[in-house]
Amino acid sequence: MSRARYFVNRLKDFKEGSEVVLTTSKWKEMSESLAKTISEKMAPNLDNCDGGLYVGNAGVAYMFWYLASCAAFDDKRKHLLEQAFEYFGVSLKYASGKSNRDSGTSFILGTSGVYAVGSLIAKSMGNEKLCGEYATKYASYAKEVQKLNFLSCGSDELFVGRAGYLCGVLNLHKKLGEKVLSDADVNAICSAVVESGRQYARRHRSGSPLMYAYYNTEYLGAAHGLSSILQMLLSFPQFVLSNPDAERDIRQAVDFMLSLEQPNFNFPPAMDEVQRRSRSDSDELVHWCHGAPGIIYLFVRAFKVWGDEKYLQACVRCGEVTWQRGLLRKGPGICHGVAGSGYVFLLLYRLTGHKKYLHRAQQFAEFLFTPEFQSGARVPDSPYSLYEGWAGTVCFLADLTQPESAEFPLFDVF
Repeated sequence: MSRARYFVNRLKDFKEGSEVVLTTSKWKEMSESLAKTISEKMAPNLDNCDGGLYVGNAGVAYMFWYLASCAAFDDKRKHLLEQAFEYFGVSLKYASGKSNRDSGTSFILGTSGVYAVGSLIAKSMGNEKLCGEYATKYASYAKEVQKLNFLSCGSDELFVGRAGYLCGVLNLHKKLGEKVLSDADVNAICSAVVESGRQYARRHRSGSPLMYAYYNTEYLGAAHGLSSILQMLLSFPQFVLSNPDAERDIRQAVDFMLSLEQPNFNFPPAMDEVQRRSRSDSDELVHWCHGAPGIIYLFVRAFKVWGDEKYLQACVRCGEVTWQRGLLRKGPGICHGVAGSGYVFLLLYRLTGHKKYLHRAQQFAEFLFTPEFQSGARVPDSPYSLYEGWAGTVCFLADLTQPESAEFPLFDVF
């Protein structure tokens, strides 16, 4: 049998009735130290821009902006915003240049995500004019993503498709405090997602009324799959609740997802693995990108919109398998690393208020700095980036200073 994808969890679990003391000053210091290392190892230059928010400089810009937005870092706010703007500036230059291979409409992997982050940074710097310019550029892609099949690889998933574009809209509306897209445009995009999913499900005789494929694979997880597509639809409840037919299909699709839960509380990464258990137990994917640590965000949204306890209980079970198998060997990052698992506990803390989850989040953070992790974890391809590397981990550590408002980068469900 191959070596398990995770370290055996020997961490002390929460004892009922005990107090949880967050070492806030420690996490602030660690965040600042890691951010300094990132700025040294992944410089703001054109060589480090490929891959947008996911592994490019735009993601590091987001990290610096996020630190500047946390109260614990108020003393460094001006400097952090200057760093954010520097990383954004080179990302913008790359996005406008001929060597840019990233998709314009793509939020996480492409140009639109660069504009979105630029808008947030400009707003925080008090430059309303620039903020508006970048938000307008983001909004300019709306008509393109309304076309049913605007991407040949699959038009609906999170990284390059419509769900990602909606994710960007959601972030801008929340963080700017104003709408960058009209309700009519948002509803048109959501309608396209639903219609696309219906058409695919009918063609392929899916067990769900909505189904999608990315490069011909029916993914289920947060990175490219059904769960984050449904999550983004549920993030615009005004669309869902005013369209009874769409709401019916979305709810049935959410319940279909829930029906795929395995006895160990994890979920298969794609439909082609639902029937045949081709992976050994130790080889299962328990990551944000594929598995319970990402799918939990869908069930939180479902609980927030419909209030059904079964979705809350599903969230709790996702938390249990993450505690058991979430100390991932792939690295520190948020996509398929320890910080992505740690965010599950901050999410559950916000959802339930239970201190057990705060304890677990801090335990996972502590583990990142143990000799066992340092010697036994893989070094990611992009070790300082937002999704694969330390930049996303910095956001996680910073959120331990403000657990009541913690949010997985660009993926808030509250």
